[in-house]
Amino acid sequence: MNWKKTIRISFVLFLLTIQSLFLIAILLEHQQTAFIPIFIIFISIALTISYLKAPLHHEEHTYEHIFVALWIPIGALCSYYINNILQLGPVMAAGIVGTTASFLPSLNKRSHYLKQLPPAFYCGAFIGMSSTKVASSMLFVLAASIFTGMLMILSKSLFSGLGGKLGVLAFAGVTITSLIFFLIF
Repeated sequence: MNWKKTIRISFVLFLLTIQSLFLIAILLEHQQTAFIPIFIIFISIALTISYLKAPLHHEEHTYEHIFVALWIPIGALCSYYINNILQLGPVMAAGIVGTTASFLPSLNKRSHYLKQLPPAFYCGAFIGMSSTKVASSMLFVLAASIFTGMLMILSKSLFSGLGGKLGVLAFAGVTITSLIFFLIF
């Protein structure tokens, strides 16, 4: 097995582990009702099947350019500011950031670079949707954005065309940052 395939499989296993740990945390937290464990078991089975059945899409593993991933923190900080400082809420914050970013390619229709920016901004917007109970400061949002940017760079050709990729990457970045902040602070 070549190193690029090893990276792809490792990345997929990493995301599966993050999502599984999240489901286990929900299960442990909500044991008082019978519906939640049944729902978590169903979701876990569906998640496992989707990871086994979903194609990795590309035989050739490509990487996102770092100058595209650098826009994730901008989207995250803007969304966090709109969400928590202006108190417009997480949905409005992500909507405003995502909609604004969607117009960036219009600045220069021939620019390949500008066409790649809206997904990075929108991925960052998912990080900025976090409440202050999770993301207590702009420093947390910036750190989560950096981790998410690294994950985005590694996953350019993975899960292409599957919905939820940007949200999963943002979730993984926030989870990694939460763990690090928990261990350090």
